[in-house]
Amino acid sequence: MAKINILDNQTIDKIAAGEVVERPASVVKELVENAIDAGADAITVEIKEGGTSFIRVTDNGGGIEKSQVENAFLRHATSKIVSADDLTRLVSLGFRGEALASIAAVAQVELITKTPEDLTGVRLLVEGGTVKEREEIGAPQGTTLIVRNLFYNTPPRKKFLKQPRTEGSYVADLMEHLAMSNPNVSFKFLLNGQTKFYTTGSGGLREIVYRIYGKEIEGALTDFRCERDGMTVTGLLGKPVINRANRSYEIFYINGRYIRSTLISKAVEEGYQEYLMQHKFPFCILHFQVDTEKIDVNVHPSKMEVRIADGPAFYEEVRSAVEEVLRGREMIPEVSLFSEKEQREEAKEEERQEAEARQNAPEPFESRRITQSRVALEGQGKSYVNYETPSRKATQESILRQNLNYGAAEAAKMPEQMAMFDDRLLSAKAREQYEIIGQLFETYWLISCQDKLMIVDQHAAHEKVRYERLMRHFREKDIVSQTINPPVIVTLSNREKECFLQHEEDFASLGFEIEAFGGNDYAVRGVPMDLYGYTEESFFYEILDELAGEGAAGTPEGIRTRIATMACKAAVKGNMRMSRQEMEALIDELLTLDNPYNCPHGRPTIVSMSKNEIEKKFKRIV
Repeated sequence: MAKINILDNQTIDKIAAGEVVERPASVVKELVENAIDAGADAITVEIKEGGTSFIRVTDNGGGIEKSQVENAFLRHATSKIVSADDLTRLVSLGFRGEALASIAAVAQVELITKTPEDLTGVRLLVEGGTVKEREEIGAPQGTTLIVRNLFYNTPPRKKFLKQPRTEGSYVADLMEHLAMSNPNVSFKFLLNGQTKFYTTGSGGLREIVYRIYGKEIEGALTDFRCERDGMTVTGLLGKPVINRANRSYEIFYINGRYIRSTLISKAVEEGYQEYLMQHKFPFCILHFQVDTEKIDVNVHPSKMEVRIADGPAFYEEVRSAVEEVLRGREMIPEVSLFSEKEQREEAKEEERQEAEARQNAPEPFESRRITQSRVALEGQGKSYVNYETPSRKATQESILRQNLNYGAAEAAKMPEQMAMFDDRLLSAKAREQYEIIGQLFETYWLISCQDKLMIVDQHAAHEKVRYERLMRHFREKDIVSQTINPPVIVTLSNREKECFLQHEEDFASLGFEIEAFGGNDYAVRGVPMDLYGYTEESFFYEILDELAGEGAAGTPEGIRTRIATMACKAAVKGNMRMSRQEMEALIDELLTLDNPYNCPHGRPTIVSMSKNEIEKKFKRIV
């Protein structure tokens, strides 16, 4: 049997550091969270060479008492908890008491700190976990931590770091998340001597988004708030026009801590389902305030993942809240006539103004930094958007034309109250001002309304109204079948036959009438009314393939997908001329929908162009 050795403290510290300090971004995270917990309302972070050679975090918090300075570098020394019972009631960001000890074990750390009560501060130099120097010095209130030569005494760890530019991007991403999680804290982030962004700490999330992501993103966000069963959620939801190809811009915080959660991501994406195309994801920033006893933040050492009690109920609350808010907002994308060059020139002017504002920002350790910053900006006549103002709220053609006339009758069922207090372009109130100009390329409609030119995709619009009509009939068990004579005979493989028998009720609920015809042959004697006139056989196989690919029969998502496919097949296509009466009938039915802005697959049904932008293009205005 191998001998069991008792490790020395230096080795233990390095092992602990491996759990806490993965890369420079890990160091920045721990230090900034400590600064926030210390009551700082202004924090500056500066890094060089991706943070591998230099990291400096300065704050104006309460500082560390002189007698406690060395204790701050001991393992499991913390001011956040006293006993294990405190772990379920944590509201602070850091609590393990290993941050400074772990960082100091693998770097050269310099600490300068002063409390409000002391006349002088303390400077402490720690290398490889050993205190090298301690002295009293003059210092402002707060704490400055400088971390040099990360992993200088553990070369294998340093070898696995990425290039400085990549490591720097990780830190920048972290700082953006920290700024958005703490809108009441003023942040300044410098990378290789250049200021990357600066926030005033005014408490407005929109201001931070504006400074980090720019005017275009900020302008495409809608305010979000809901309170349900002891949970409060606030934040911003992006309109579908700023969707992304991955989940990187689904940003979530629970009780002030940035986290990743598959449960929340899926709930939000389900709420967005009608608005986004496949493989596209929303832009959103959501802050959750949840009872600490209903979440577990200790699932992962980095505390980036959480476990939520009663997950299914939590999921449904989030999904329904997101869906409800999106349905109450105008979602028409506005297209631009201006070139990328012109847009870049406008953006450069905004950047110039931003740079001037940053130059006037005092350093974070000044006690009146935030007030001075605001006064300086106002004195120069510089102001930004009021970020606290919420956003304001042949055979086939014959059948299609019959459907359009049917849709006009359906539109008459719209409740009168929808027309009240509604200033959206797609509303009964605005409908009175619509002027249909005509059909473009036999595919798009041009409509004038107020100071906007709206362009409607006739296929997407008809697909949407067909989908909503089919869904309503499905929910009310009122889908009508059309008899086929003679019936269509389909031959199924053994796998297809088994799948059909398993989902026979699903086919019936969609309006198919199918019966055995001997062996592996089946007779399709009836199809959904809205499908009549199309290739019933191929569509039957399409639905069969979709059912075969699902894990569970009759799931809501599966039904929705199949009905969306039926709506697409039955909708009017492009390159089909339509009369003015048919256009008006379709528009009237479109206005009855909760979400008239996107087809079931997420494509926009309508885009708009402002009169102001058109006049700028013709140089009528500058």
